[in-house]
Amino acid sequence: MSSTDIPEKIRVRLWVKAGGRCEYAGCNRPLWRDDLTMADMNSAYIAHIIADSPAGPRGDTVLSPLLASDLSNLMLLCDVHHRLVDRDDVAGHPADRLQRMKQQHETRIELLTSLHEDRKSHVILYGANIGDHRAQISATGAIQAMTPDRYPADTLTIRLGLGNSPFTDAEEIAWAIERESLARQFADQVKPRLMTGDGHHFSVFGLAPQPLLMDLGRLLSDIPAAEVYQLHREPQGWRWQEHPQDFRYDVRPPDTRHKCVALNLSLSATIADARIAEVLQHDHSVWTLTVPAPGNDFLKSKLQLLGFREAFRSLLNRIKAEHGEDAVIHVFPAVPVSVAVEIGRVWMPKADLPLRIYDQNRKRGGFVHALDFNRNT
Repeated sequence: MSSTDIPEKIRVRLWVKAGGRCEYAGCNRPLWRDDLTMADMNSAYIAHIIADSPAGPRGDTVLSPLLASDLSNLMLLCDVHHRLVDRDDVAGHPADRLQRMKQQHETRIELLTSLHEDRKSHVILYGANIGDHRAQISATGAIQAMTPDRYPADTLTIRLGLGNSPFTDAEEIAWAIERESLARQFADQVKPRLMTGDGHHFSVFGLAPQPLLMDLGRLLSDIPAAEVYQLHREPQGWRWQEHPQDFRYDVRPPDTRHKCVALNLSLSATIADARIAEVLQHDHSVWTLTVPAPGNDFLKSKLQLLGFREAFRSLLNRIKAEHGEDAVIHVFPAVPVSVAVEIGRVWMPKADLPLRIYDQNRKRGGFVHALDFNRNT
């Protein structure tokens, strides 16, 4: 038990640097209220990393008296973790481990509290059934991926999609229902922010069939500032990772030019042209946009996503120039969720060719028509 009377100004500074939360790694519990009753109270303990007496936990004959009231030697802890580090598992909590916890926690608090007003972002979470699986997006996980670059503009996220939809993407009726629901929810929850100028920036997280994610991107458009996030498998989460070296997108033009145009997006997997031929069943030209090694986890960084936007924009222009203003592009996608959203954002209804978008569905025997993007005339 500490016998040092820590000056009030030191206590206040510690509370500020800790953000009023437990500094034990992974805890972050607010210490200004009771978790059960939500009543205001001070449940914090001020713990010494190196004890204020040589006989205490991690005590030292020289350092203990020198650091007894030093801010760098103090941690704000909840009752559970105060008991853990000072009584129940002193050996498992050497001074260097506690110092790392303190530094990491206080660095994070400083970053979060230094964010300016222009770094706020409206968080959009969109989920729809993928096959027999229900999409669940954690708001906490999404917000963690945004920080410290952005912070939520509202306490509540914008949730789109039918929460417990009984429809699956194997049912043809599901596309019309899900698309209409998305359009109405978007008009109700997102458009007002765009119209009033409140929607300066959006952070978009989606888990849904690829055509519906494209439709979300189309509704959002490329006009408002937005960052679209990707769910990664390893390590799991939405936070962007390092950009891989020597990465590139490859475009393979068709050998012949026909009025019917197909776009093969072989990114998350390789789509054989024969599968496209089974659907179109007449003369067609296949343009392919791919990467050297297609796979589920190829997309790691936001620079790769930006690269896709540039490659896709250029390809839309090239197809229109070579096939004419009257062509329709039949889109066969195997793409990550963030790429699907960006397809809709990049496509311009007044300038680009119409898109007929297909979805791979094993229960229906392969690619099936899902929805269309038509020009505004």
